[in-house]
Formats: sequence, C-alpha cells, structure tokens
Amino acid sequence: MQQKSQLRKKYLKLRKKKYYNIEKEFFLPLVKLLPFKIKKKFFKIAVYYPSNFELNVLKILEFNNIVSQDILLPVTVNKNLMQFFSWNSNDILYVNKFGLLEPAKTQPKIPDVMLVPILAFDKNKNRLGYGKGFYDRYLNKYLKKFKNIITVGVAFSFQKHHKLPKYQNDVKLDFIITEKGIYK
Repeated sequence: MQQKSQLRKKYLKLRKKKYYNIEKEFFLPLVKLLPFKIKKKFFKIAVYYPSNFELNVLKILEFNNIVSQDILLPVTVNKNLMQFFSWNSNDILYVNKFGLLEPAKTQPKIPDVMLVPILAFDKNKNRLGYGKGFYDRYLNKYLKKFKNIITVGVAFSFQKHHKLPKYQNDVKLDFIITEKGIYK
C-alpha cells in the first residue's frame, strides 16, 4: 500500500491537472439529503474557502435554503488546531500563516454539517487530507461530545483511490460527494 506522503503528491498533481469549475448543481444531491439528516430548520454548516485547486464549495451557498443557514469557516488556532466561526460573503477575510482565508474570530461554533476538503478518498469513505491533521483532530475531539455532526467530504470522482492507508486517529466521513453523486 502506498504511503500517505506519496499519495498526497500524486493526488495534488492529479487534482491540479484535471481540475475544472463546477456549477451549483454539483451540490444538489447533498442539498436534497440534508433535510432528512438534520431535524431542525436552521443549522450551522461549515465550509472551507477553496484554494490550491480545491473544489469550490462556496457554490453550495447559491442555494437559498443553504445561504440562509449559519455559515461557518475554519480558523487555525494554536498548533494545528482549528475552530469554526460565523461568516457571510460580505465579511472581510484575513490571510492566515498558511496563506488561507479566514473570518474574524468571534464566538466559536460547533457545526451541524461539515464540508471537508479531500485529496483522495476510498469506497469506505476514508479521506486523505494534507497531513497536518486539522480536521481529524477537530472531529476526534468534538464527535465525542456532539455525535450528530454530519461530515461530508467534497471531491472530484477522479480523486477516488482503491484503498487508503488508515491510521488510528483518522476519521471516516459520513458521506462523500462528487460530480457523480453521493457515496453513502
């Protein structure tokens, strides 16, 4: 089995080579699924500000029933830790030490739904991230207290790998969405 560092290089290169712009319809299967998974009218949805040829998750905000929710973006705090803060498209964003855009730190919030960036994924809904462990550390901490956080990996179908190496702290996602639909 290929090591994670080799897979990261492979899938970063592949994503850059095969990247394409998506339309909001990419997220339609997820938008239709969420009312069945979340039993409240208003919920907190965590997205990320795309960079480095990541799929543009901001397209999901073009749906009226999503943009009316509490939209959260991650902010890095301390050593490889993150929290989520409210954001709307008119808010100023700040560049962090990694060159990523973040909202102002206000009151941290726990998302009900979290869209998670992916370099690669497999049929078991395991994900390969960038290797810093931000999302796995966050989820390992908060899924113990808030078991209802729905995790959705966002990727192109060409990012699917037959079987990813899985380590003890890696968190399996609830769903993966690609242009071909949702892996449940």
